[in-house]
Amino acid sequence: MSHQFKGTINLDVKDSTEDWGAFLAKKAPQGAPNVLVVLYDDTGCAAWSPYGGRVQMPTMDRLAQNGLTYTQWHTTALCSPTRSTFLTGRNHHQNGFASISETALGFPGYSSHIPPENAPMATVLRDAGWSTFWVGKNHNVPVDEWTMGASKKNWPLGMGYDRFYGFIGGETNQWYPDLAEDNHYTAQPYQPEDGYHLSKDLADKALEFIRDSKQTEPDKPWYLWFCPGANHAPHHAPQDYIDKYKGVFDDGYEAYREWVLPRMIERGILPDGTELTPLNPMPEGTFTPGDLVRPWDSLSEEEKSLFCRMAEVFAGYSEYTDAQVGRIIDYLDKSGQLDNTIVFYCADNGASGEGSPNGSVNENKIFNSYPDRMEDNLPLLDKLGSPDTYNHYPTGWAAAFSTPYRMFKRYTYQGGIADPLVISWPAGISARGQVRHQYHHCTDIVPTILDCCGVPMPKFVAGAEQTPLPGISMKYSFDADPDTPTRKVTQYYEMFGQRGIWHKGWKAVTEHGPMSGRGDFGTDTWQLFHTDADRSEAHDLAARHPDKVEEMKALWYAEAGRFDVLPLNSYPMTGPGVLEFFSRQYHVATPKTGTYTYYPGTSEVPEHSAANTHLGSFKILAEVTIADAAAQGVIFAQGSRFGGHAMFLKDGKLVYTYNFLGIGDEQQFVADAPAPGTYILGMEFIKQGVGTYQEPTGTTRLYINDTMVAEGPMKTMPIQFSLCGEGLCIGYDGGDAVSRAYTTKFDFTGGEIAHVTFDVADETYLDAETRLAALLSRD
Repeated sequence: MSHQFKGTINLDVKDSTEDWGAFLAKKAPQGAPNVLVVLYDDTGCAAWSPYGGRVQMPTMDRLAQNGLTYTQWHTTALCSPTRSTFLTGRNHHQNGFASISETALGFPGYSSHIPPENAPMATVLRDAGWSTFWVGKNHNVPVDEWTMGASKKNWPLGMGYDRFYGFIGGETNQWYPDLAEDNHYTAQPYQPEDGYHLSKDLADKALEFIRDSKQTEPDKPWYLWFCPGANHAPHHAPQDYIDKYKGVFDDGYEAYREWVLPRMIERGILPDGTELTPLNPMPEGTFTPGDLVRPWDSLSEEEKSLFCRMAEVFAGYSEYTDAQVGRIIDYLDKSGQLDNTIVFYCADNGASGEGSPNGSVNENKIFNSYPDRMEDNLPLLDKLGSPDTYNHYPTGWAAAFSTPYRMFKRYTYQGGIADPLVISWPAGISARGQVRHQYHHCTDIVPTILDCCGVPMPKFVAGAEQTPLPGISMKYSFDADPDTPTRKVTQYYEMFGQRGIWHKGWKAVTEHGPMSGRGDFGTDTWQLFHTDADRSEAHDLAARHPDKVEEMKALWYAEAGRFDVLPLNSYPMTGPGVLEFFSRQYHVATPKTGTYTYYPGTSEVPEHSAANTHLGSFKILAEVTIADAAAQGVIFAQGSRFGGHAMFLKDGKLVYTYNFLGIGDEQQFVADAPAPGTYILGMEFIKQGVGTYQEPTGTTRLYINDTMVAEGPMKTMPIQFSLCGEGLCIGYDGGDAVSRAYTTKFDFTGGEIAHVTFDVADETYLDAETRLAALLSRD
């Protein structure tokens, strides 16, 4: 019961008094606001128009003119960790999100499992009388719970949300997304050729959720967490939005930095005298080479053209998504809800440097420690932003869009943690079009929302005693004097081994790049910045104030002890070390037999929970009945055109194809399809070595029963087919197609697939087939 029963109960119902109040849901306080949080990915302060950037954001501009723009709001430097703070209000290590879900490790601060003592804010608001919706990216489901057979307690509906529609994991193809609705995976509603783009689809669903709620509970407020895939790679956008930016970035990223800083100062985003930091500010050996920026004047004219187009695509992607947010804002305005809706419009970390110094036409390369080469990138200049690419701009634009700060995403310098934030609430904020300079952090968002809604954080939720919220409400800044001092005192930072601590206007940072491969954390050099006077962290004062450095270091270790920060991650982004790091992440345990069996008529299996075919030899055997000579379709598929493998029947041929990071021609093994009947259709890869970038190399053989029908050399991707999504499918190809030989889905017809077995045991193909036949004979 919601409340104590206050009616009367007698023998006869006619003599009894009911009390509906004991059972009906609690109502929100009279006049309580709606809450809309719009959380973008991978965007530095210098990108967007409200902060002086060239990427036009009309909806965000509108909200900024009707509200407040924050100049010192900070995040954790990475997406999953920041998003966990929006979920619970606790620091990211407290939530088990030291890193992204996909790279979770078995330590309290790294597990990607939010403990029950850190209850989600949505649970609190729902219990207090709000409808709660989550639309878009969900990067906070533990990677071991992505499967359909796993518990759903850490999916949105188990975290206090009434409805969910979006995608699970760090990114997804914007043209062919891997979608989930509520507690199950689902297909996209229509295709790109019919006008589909994920940002549009998400806005459609957000409007549906709000309208459905208001139709039946018109007085009930709602909370919507709207998380588009933008501006995370892949940068995909409609061509007309890309074309809007033709030539806008032709002066290059170094000129952009010089251009945008005065505009940021003019708008009051940065104080007079703020200085530009160096483009490559860290000493050699303290950071990973993949984070270098190539000087603009060292590029060829072809390279400059490519890099400029990559920025144009990013800008079009961002503005197109802003237009979809604008549809939501327009609806709220027309329906009379906007005035009492508090809107937070923000990003989860700095601009992304994951495109490498050369940019990328396939971001999966970075996730497989494989270099982006100009000879692969240049031919695809005119296809950037389309379904044919999985593109990401180079590190130079990450530095430019993080102007004037050092570095970008993943770094605990300002370039990784300083982010845009606009707050609009016409009914609750009288100030219009002003800036606020108080220092704040993403852990302050939940306390602010609860404060504005008049809802206290409960001491107990679902029987679990709650940890105190480490953040503070920002509400005091809404109508205060713009120069009112911040009420924030301390905030620690840590990401992939780089550490930082801010305290009362001072900040200390280790000169130790994330995933640089360096250990020896005890010997780190700490830099010291007086951020009250030096917003861009241009001047290291450590030599002048050694006592202050020691004070800040001691404070960092104290905060690390409070919030489960240790151990620190010393793994590199490249070479054998990254393979070791990957091996320590969660993967489904290998059965004693070394075999995994999958069946048709099922949802795709996420990669971390599927058989791992990346590091060594493997075999795949499918029992298939071919009913007629016209049988065709996918037998199994995993991955996409940007990296994956599949077996299929088409045009009378049996084909096994391995698409190595979308580079060059597919590695195909082809034979005539057998006559109607029941067969074991199989393949084996025999690893015989590794290439320059740790990619396994060897020989692949294609079989029909025990007869080898094709053979040849092959190389495989060393780490993963994708960061997330594009899982293993039986009888169809979900998401983007692996092979150019067929289109999406390509369901198997004209026969029946009994099952598909993946075998990673150390035995020959023929031994595996014999063992499989023996197992099947016992079924």
